[in-house]
Amino acid sequence: MSKDTTLVVMAAGMGSRFGGLKQIEPIGPNGEVILDFSVYDAVKAGFNKVVFIIRRDIEEDFRKITKQRIEKMVDCEFVFQDMDELPENFKAPTDRAKPWGTGHAIYCTRNVVKTPFAIINADDYYGQESFKIINDYLENDDGMCMVGFKLGNTLTENGTVARGVCEEKDGVLNGICEHTSIDKNSGIPLDTTVSMNMWGLQPDMFDYLEKDFIDFLKKMQNPLKDEFFIPFVIDNMIKTENARVKVLKTNEKWYGVTYKEDKALVVDAMKEKIAKGCYINL
Repeated sequence: MSKDTTLVVMAAGMGSRFGGLKQIEPIGPNGEVILDFSVYDAVKAGFNKVVFIIRRDIEEDFRKITKQRIEKMVDCEFVFQDMDELPENFKAPTDRAKPWGTGHAIYCTRNVVKTPFAIINADDYYGQESFKIINDYLENDDGMCMVGFKLGNTLTENGTVARGVCEEKDGVLNGICEHTSIDKNSGIPLDTTVSMNMWGLQPDMFDYLEKDFIDFLKKMQNPLKDEFFIPFVIDNMIKTENARVKVLKTNEKWYGVTYKEDKALVVDAMKEKIAKGCYINL
């Protein structure tokens, strides 16, 4: 019997480089957003629940989008990434404006995620193969994993991107180094494995998250801007707990709207995939 698996979608961030709320930017022929395609792929792969991490100020617009297609496909739950959702005895600075980062986003789901789970960004298209290999792993293994993309399949012609460059050996992640400004001329080989924040995790991850988040809050240098990222937690687990993270390679091409100029390419790519029969009755 297959395990239950949950897809956790990080959708609380604004698209600063894109210039708007790119999570709900229509890119399909019937007004579909990237998230519609991702959830379709996840359900097809075997995920049976989706948890969305959102902000309260985008709730109304976001729920309008999910009600059109997503909530008809799968059981959905919504969690807010509130600034004051912190461990006991900690308070957010009154003048902090930005969220605490992806690690905090996942921390906010600790009371609703009870099964092995995968996490993704709401505004990235990962492809059907990626969801299949990560769900297959979560259903058959009790460990952690990540889907590794070839760098060359994750770039845009319209500017630089942020990517986690992976150090790996024998299919296991040794470490990850965040690069905030990469393009095809950065000198990094295009076949290098990079992370797109598609991680496969177990429920005990929340214990490590809370411990590292408390440490982050105690040591942060700039309380108004410092952020707590999920790759930092996993990297720390590898280095201090000998955690094993399996790297699952995919040949899928990433699509996203990092910049407004990217939209036309994404629209054409989704139109082609629909024509090939990849998305029937979406």
